[in-house]
Amino acid sequence: MSVFGPVVKIHPVVLASICDSYERRNEGASRVIGTLLGTIDKHSIEVTNCFSVPHNESEDEVAVDMEFAKNMYELHKRVSPTEVIIGWYATGFDITEHSVLIHEYYSREASNPIHLTVDTALQSGKMNIRAYVSAQMGVPGKTVGVMFTPLTVKYIYYDTERIGVDLLQRTRVTPSRTKGLTSDLSQVGSAASRVQDMLTTVLAYIEDVLSGKVTADNSVGRFLMDLVNKVPTISAEDFENMLNSNINDLLMVTYLSNLTQAQIALNEKLVLV
Repeated sequence: MSVFGPVVKIHPVVLASICDSYERRNEGASRVIGTLLGTIDKHSIEVTNCFSVPHNESEDEVAVDMEFAKNMYELHKRVSPTEVIIGWYATGFDITEHSVLIHEYYSREASNPIHLTVDTALQSGKMNIRAYVSAQMGVPGKTVGVMFTPLTVKYIYYDTERIGVDLLQRTRVTPSRTKGLTSDLSQVGSAASRVQDMLTTVLAYIEDVLSGKVTADNSVGRFLMDLVNKVPTISAEDFENMLNSNINDLLMVTYLSNLTQAQIALNEKLVLV
């Protein structure tokens, strides 16, 4: 359940990093925490990266290596200066009393930070991912508490991340849960097949609208018009020449890469002799 507030958009690399840090946690640790990095606009918060932060937690107290978190963020800014601290994450399903203390620290590092929980233990049978934002509650001048309000979570990805996501999806149907990387040519073929399927769907929709089977949707029509306008006007012969030229370039790069790998492998064997 979510309430009015910014939409939290999470990239796959963030979830993979959180799961990896949970698998590599210290012996006896019940959960791991870390810093979330990304960008903020008027209506959404995009989580693009993260890193784990060492901490010790017991029933009575919690200690977080804040100096480590600061140093990691300073190093990260050198690589991605546009990404800022937007909150923190913790593995687990519940928000504990220690979560309030950790959230207070991140409130000093970011304005209205979010708290992301990832159920890596699959307590509910699946990996529940929830995002919260805190709000103070209580009587002014008296005891003030903190209430965590849930936010809407969406999953997005860059085109480069799509390759990894598709590969993970294919491992679900293999008995060994493993899947090798496909060649560049196979990926091009798969992409072309997806485009062909989408074009078939669009043509079927247009035919249904023209025949009166489906009511026309103005928003869909505008999207299709924008799509058609973006397609460059080019003859079939010019397109074929351009495609063949790009394929030749790809084959040349592949050949040079394989030749370089062979040279490196040969050099390593000669050094060992």
